[in-house]
Amino acid sequence: MASLPDAVEQVLRMHAPFIHAVVGALRDRSRLSELMDTLAAAEQQGWSRLAGALRQVVDGRRDETIKLGLDAEDRIIVEAVLRGLDNPASLPPLDAKPEAAAAAPGLAALIDASARGDAQALAALAAMAEQMVRAGGDMARLGGVMRRLVNGERDGDRLAKGMGPLGRRLLLDILDQLGKSALH
Repeated sequence: MASLPDAVEQVLRMHAPFIHAVVGALRDRSRLSELMDTLAAAEQQGWSRLAGALRQVVDGRRDETIKLGLDAEDRIIVEAVLRGLDNPASLPPLDAKPEAAAAAPGLAALIDASARGDAQALAALAAMAEQMVRAGGDMARLGGVMRRLVNGERDGDRLAKGMGPLGRRLLLDILDQLGKSALH
């Protein structure tokens, strides 16, 4: 069995297109208005600290203080952008896809925390579900059942209705993780 990538690698894989877009716009300032629109959209989806840090990078700041107050995922993204500006060869590959199996524990943890009333987890999960719905296909279907999962529904057959094999597998992995957390 292949080993799963570490958390940093997983974040880089997941956000590679965004990281490339930011670095590309900073290298070609004619694309800056497009980047500012992207940052405004990110802010609307709950990524305000990340957007603020990246705006500081746009303004020329490169010191460590721009990462203050960022969560681990945002910090990884900002560090990748800064490395990419210094050395474009360090940018994460665009063709690397996130490992679906590695997503299940994180999604399950967000679902569990949301169900227990954690407002930050619920906001993060809502933003992720919105992105999944926009992605279409199985991801859209999975994003569409997040609320049902938060509300405690655990019937895999009902939740996976209309999903293909990969979407069903991810959903079942999430349900498995949720079942494990319920035992503890």
